[in-house]
Amino acid sequence: MPDSGYPWPISTTRLDNGLRVVVSEDRTAPAVAVNLWYDVGSRHEPAGQTGFAHLFEHLMFEGSVNVAKTEHMKLVQGAGGSLNATTNPDRTNYFETVPAEHLELALWLEADRMGGLVPALTQETLDNQRDVVKNERRQRYENVPYGDAWLRLLPLLYPPGHPYHHATIGSMADLNAADLATFQAFHQTYYAPNNAVLTVVGDATADEVVALADKYFGAIPPRPDIPSAPDGRMVPATGVPAEETVVTDVPAPRVYLAHRTYPFGSPGYDVVTVLATVLGSGRGSRLYQRLADGERIAQPDLVGAYGVDLAHAPAPLIATATARPGVGGERLAAGLAEVVDELATVPVTAAELDRAKALLSTAWWRQMSTVDGRADTLGRYATQFGDPATVAERLPAWLAVTADQIAEAAAEVLAADRVTLTYLPEEDQ
Repeated sequence: MPDSGYPWPISTTRLDNGLRVVVSEDRTAPAVAVNLWYDVGSRHEPAGQTGFAHLFEHLMFEGSVNVAKTEHMKLVQGAGGSLNATTNPDRTNYFETVPAEHLELALWLEADRMGGLVPALTQETLDNQRDVVKNERRQRYENVPYGDAWLRLLPLLYPPGHPYHHATIGSMADLNAADLATFQAFHQTYYAPNNAVLTVVGDATADEVVALADKYFGAIPPRPDIPSAPDGRMVPATGVPAEETVVTDVPAPRVYLAHRTYPFGSPGYDVVTVLATVLGSGRGSRLYQRLADGERIAQPDLVGAYGVDLAHAPAPLIATATARPGVGGERLAAGLAEVVDELATVPVTAAELDRAKALLSTAWWRQMSTVDGRADTLGRYATQFGDPATVAERLPAWLAVTADQIAEAAAEVLAADRVTLTYLPEEDQ
């Protein structure tokens, strides 16, 4: 295994307008991944504008000054490429992977919608995409068993006014209430070159990429007064567990236990990452061994634990289990809590630690094995930590975690406010 978590070259350049251009050359195959991270997510949304960042993920594909509606996708796919976009609390990113000879096309398209979306944005387009988001909310959150768990967990973990209090899907009332000018102002505020990182990984030199970036992005003016997101690093402890029980149309009881931990990228969160893997990743994990294979109270494929990689506040550690037939919610919750709490009292064995680190190493190199995986990761580290080269620190940090550190983190994290979200089938009541 390479000593570094990122054994490829990394070059970083800042254009005069503030756009950071990150390039990692890799001549293995004639393809390039283009990834644009905007430092705007749901944590940046002012009161009354929840869901705006996610809506723009949709609007950015609906035409710009020189590209007609739906043409962005057609041009990339017609060139043999693939593309998509995602939004989370910390950022919005847009990305495509194309044959290397179409790098210029990809950069021109991204620049055109960075600088040319607002003049092309119409009321009709806005209304259409609002309807798309409403339908997405119904399909992903409201009409799926347990689908609204994240919408419920966030307000339980973070108080009103906290930047992570609401999910990226936002409020339909906020989206409906805002007029076209408000949406245009949101784009002009955050979709600026000095609020973005352009990353290109693959069959291109740094000089080539920077020259093309300057050609297409260089004339877009910076935004001098981009507002900072609210500070979410401190979340006052209440000393009282937060609990919510939802009786609804679900096939079996399900329980989520959640705790606030440390921000993603911090040493504490590196420990939590390994802890979560020991606790809930795969058949060798404690949750599977105890609840699915041992006591047989949880469904084998619906038990696990994970951290949510949020970078600007104490990030959540979530453990979850879904009951086998005949097992009630109270028994399931008690069993889940018992295994979670034992992390602070029952030492992690050398075998558990080795297994967790092997799983994390495999996942890391799977992410690094593709140009698009590397481009997204470099964009993240440039945006959130100021230097894409710090990506090389993550895997070594996981591999250095000790059993004692896991016990210490568990004792600190699990002693703090616990959130319990329980779903119960209607027919059981």
